[in-house]
Amino acid sequence: MNSSIELLTLTDGGQPASRVAAEIAAFLHGARRSLDLALYDVRLETEAGALVLASLLAAHQRGLRVRLMYNVDHPGPIAVPPPPETRPEAIEALPVETRGIAGIPDLMHHKFCVRDGVDVWTGSMNWTEDSWTRQENVVVRVLGADRLAFAFTLAFEELWQRGAVEGTGTVEPRPVELADGITVRPWFTPGHGDALSHRVAKHIGRARKRVRIASPVLTAGPILGTLVEVVNERRCTVVGVVDDTQVDDVFHQWSRNGVSAWKIPLLHTIVERGAFSGKPSTPWAPDGIQDFMHAKVVVCDDVCFVGSFNFSRSGERNAENVVEIHDAVTADALARYVEDVKERYPPATPPDVRADADELAVVDAVRQTTETAGP
Repeated sequence: MNSSIELLTLTDGGQPASRVAAEIAAFLHGARRSLDLALYDVRLETEAGALVLASLLAAHQRGLRVRLMYNVDHPGPIAVPPPPETRPEAIEALPVETRGIAGIPDLMHHKFCVRDGVDVWTGSMNWTEDSWTRQENVVVRVLGADRLAFAFTLAFEELWQRGAVEGTGTVEPRPVELADGITVRPWFTPGHGDALSHRVAKHIGRARKRVRIASPVLTAGPILGTLVEVVNERRCTVVGVVDDTQVDDVFHQWSRNGVSAWKIPLLHTIVERGAFSGKPSTPWAPDGIQDFMHAKVVVCDDVCFVGSFNFSRSGERNAENVVEIHDAVTADALARYVEDVKERYPPATPPDVRADADELAVVDAVRQTTETAGP
């Protein structure tokens, strides 16, 4: 990989918790001045978690400023995303600065760390044992990028000061050129949620070589609409993987919700005509295994989007982050990762649910138009 960008990719059963914990601990140990952590789900009571906890405490003992914020006040069991395992009392018992962020009605869903104001750790991985061992996840570390780190710090400060998700994510997604010439762009929601979905959709629509997608669900309207055009017109190869269990839940929710029922035939078309696999994950339960397909990546030719953001309508409203990376080497690595995960699971199988007949007639007319249109 490039010197400024490092990737860590996880698969279900592909690595021990100790190895992932060691990666986190090494990143934390490298801090010399400060650590700002925004973690949706953090639980460090296991043996591997103890290594991470020891690194946090060691940083505090070295005199570093350590701040940790986490999601609280979750409204109850939902399918996407799964509720956090975090125990606020355990976090608040730590000797570091802590801040619970009210996740009603929208979640503080970040999983990032800013080190010394120059290095950024982000991606889809929560800091829990199941996240490290039973889920597909992607971590991206961008090193020596003070302007990118500054954007993440601003997003952190918004949440830290407000104590709630509403009104945050307003940091402008300005491009940042790294030392080795790679351009990245940080995106934050909910402030730029709609714009982010449209940005991803634009790059999907421009792709002529490949589109690779890993996301638990796909529900953002701009992305669904553009993907339907791409797969119908066969503009490029489309390969993806979703969480089949969570997608089934989404289809059933849509079938009961007239506002979103128009999306049903779009996602059916994408899954059936694109090469999409679905992980048959274990349905969420309070004490159950959390083995979800949890990676959140889109690759469009040589541009990729990676972060905490499910490519969904609810993701637009959460506090999320995405790094847009313009680099062929990174895009190749993430495309291979998506292809590998896709091969691990059977074809996605959307349930047999149907939208209202009037909704279907409108979407069918749109589909026929895209099928006859040129590229």
